[in-house]
Amino acid sequence: MDLQSWFNQKQISCGKIFRNLSVAELYEISLEKGEGKLGANGTLLVRTGKRTGRSPEDRFVVQDEYSKDAVDWNKVNLPTTEEVYNHIYNRIRSFLNGKDVYVFDGFVGADEKYRIKVRVVAEKAWHALFARTLFLRPTPEQLASFGEPDFCVFACGGLKLEGEKDKVKTDTAIILNLKEKNILICGSEYGGEIKKSIFTVMNFIMPEQNVMPMHCSANVGKEGDSAIFFGLSGTGKTTLSADPERYLIGDDEHGWSEDGIFNFEGGCYAKIIKLRKESEPLIYSAIRFGSIAENVVYDASTREIDFDDGSITENTRTTYPVEFIPNVVLSGKAGHPKNIFLLTADAFGILPPVAKLTPEGAMYHFLSGYTAKLAGTEVGVVEPQATFSTCFGAPFMIRSPWVYARLLADKMKKHSADCWLINTGWSGGPYGVGKRMSIELTRSILSAVLDGKLKNAKFVKLEKLNLMVPEAIEGLEDQRVLIPEHTWADKSAYQQKMEHLVGLFMKNFERFKAQADHTVLEAGPKL
Repeated sequence: MDLQSWFNQKQISCGKIFRNLSVAELYEISLEKGEGKLGANGTLLVRTGKRTGRSPEDRFVVQDEYSKDAVDWNKVNLPTTEEVYNHIYNRIRSFLNGKDVYVFDGFVGADEKYRIKVRVVAEKAWHALFARTLFLRPTPEQLASFGEPDFCVFACGGLKLEGEKDKVKTDTAIILNLKEKNILICGSEYGGEIKKSIFTVMNFIMPEQNVMPMHCSANVGKEGDSAIFFGLSGTGKTTLSADPERYLIGDDEHGWSEDGIFNFEGGCYAKIIKLRKESEPLIYSAIRFGSIAENVVYDASTREIDFDDGSITENTRTTYPVEFIPNVVLSGKAGHPKNIFLLTADAFGILPPVAKLTPEGAMYHFLSGYTAKLAGTEVGVVEPQATFSTCFGAPFMIRSPWVYARLLADKMKKHSADCWLINTGWSGGPYGVGKRMSIELTRSILSAVLDGKLKNAKFVKLEKLNLMVPEAIEGLEDQRVLIPEHTWADKSAYQQKMEHLVGLFMKNFERFKAQADHTVLEAGPKL
């Protein structure tokens, strides 16, 4: 079916249809239409309006006979009806009537066995560029034989809804219809909604094929030893995987099949607040022609980006193709991981910089998905607050968390992968008292793990945290940092804060107790 016929079938009477335009063409249109500005380094500078991040409370999944028993209905996966979906779909049809649209046809999933065909229909040229940058770009031959997509995203951020009148909560709605294989985005121009909606789809369909979908970055060493990095925003997932000594596979979304791991995407979406060329040279140099910078503050005359200015949002982002990273695996595929890293930024200063986990311990900490919000990042947050995001990506995990946790444990055991808990947060005290561990320290610890230096290391148990930490790491300048208590001046304050954090872990895990094997329960922190 040709593209015009597809639009006719969808009953969408738009204006001109621009399909898979080049980067230069999309830049020209975006600049001509006032969608963005040209940055000094050649990047496209765009603003996303009042929505500068995802809108989880406005994200819905259609509850029907297809999804009813398969989706984990919770505060993340909010149900809506087919009636509401049809109403919003009709709003989109009317909104696009007579408008020019920008279409990107491409793939998600570097492994051809598991990839899906994705179509993004955007009202803005820069959203088509975003999709072109983030997803896998087809060859001319693949585009000619593309046919019908497996899933379609309608990116209509300019369509502001009317809350209750439109049977939704606000002016924004992201609606996923698994049966119709459509995603509707209204009211939000934040590019991440396009990306994460498709990731949610992959989290739904991959487990049926015995593939574990993972919110993780991945890289591979010169000897073919791959590693994966799970972590929430701000824990270092993108930064640590962009290692000059290793080859990047991808920075955010992967699958783990019977053949190994593979990237879902063809690009990276990196947080760039306080970006420094010295500490993150690969990401810094990737911000050039062909990339997008979202919601950054820049000099109106020179168009130089001020990476330190978070006055629009702390969630400043850049999007660039993976090939902008010089040491990248262009196939997007690698063998089974030898090491799995669960990243956390513990602002309480309690967790060690590295601890080795058993498969059961990995399940416990994977289900917990712990990190901490910092004081001052949100109104009312005056001290660090624990955040638990199941599977290190709860907003995108559409099935039961146990589906993903059991896949992780099974694959770890089958392929003899080691799992490590890595704290990139604070040492010597909580935020405001202690000091954040440097990227250099974390990199040196990761290198020790990846080089096999901890294979025969002696480990000591941190009793209440129930974690095994190395007594020493060769080449580490300050060995005291390995045992958190040793870095605190006030030992009683450490004990008090440590027991507080253990209690938070235990309270959070109550919701998993009914389905948890006793070995998983025993692997977690306990008082």
